[in-house]
Amino acid sequence: LMTQSELEITGFDPEFLEFPINLLQDHGAKIEVMDNGVKVFPSTVSPFNLETAPYPGFPTDLQAQFMALATVLDGTSIITESVFENRFMHVPELTRFGAKIDLKDKNAIISGGQKMTGTQVMCTDLRASAALLLTALVADGESVVRRVYHLDRGYARLDEKFKQLGVDIKRVNDGD
Repeated sequence: LMTQSELEITGFDPEFLEFPINLLQDHGAKIEVMDNGVKVFPSTVSPFNLETAPYPGFPTDLQAQFMALATVLDGTSIITESVFENRFMHVPELTRFGAKIDLKDKNAIISGGQKMTGTQVMCTDLRASAALLLTALVADGESVVRRVYHLDRGYARLDEKFKQLGVDIKRVNDGD
């Protein structure tokens, strides 16, 4: 949705992600639910408000990725983190790309539609790392994402998978 690309993602039961899929569909995302995954189509998604909650509510593990999405939507989205303290550690890194995010207690107010510009960011945890990589995909110019060992813990060979999708990505061993 962030890159306005058509993508088929298989190998999972979409029933377990019913809440986030429905939220996206309710806000304009064109998503076809299949037995073993989803097919996502380019679509205009409107801003959203969400609050994390234990299953079957909105999963806190997707909060950072949805925040990355909210940065590119035209309008204001609000994300309330009700499950984990310190789950907004990715906000300073997203702002390095040009995101406008205000934190107030357990709420992140995202003023979307900002131009994202390539920059150097540092991964703080697994979920935040995914959000930073997604944002780098839509940012103008080159981005450097450091401390990717966080990504490697949860996403095997993610750089190779992105290359298969046509993403210009290169892993550089720089000691980080």
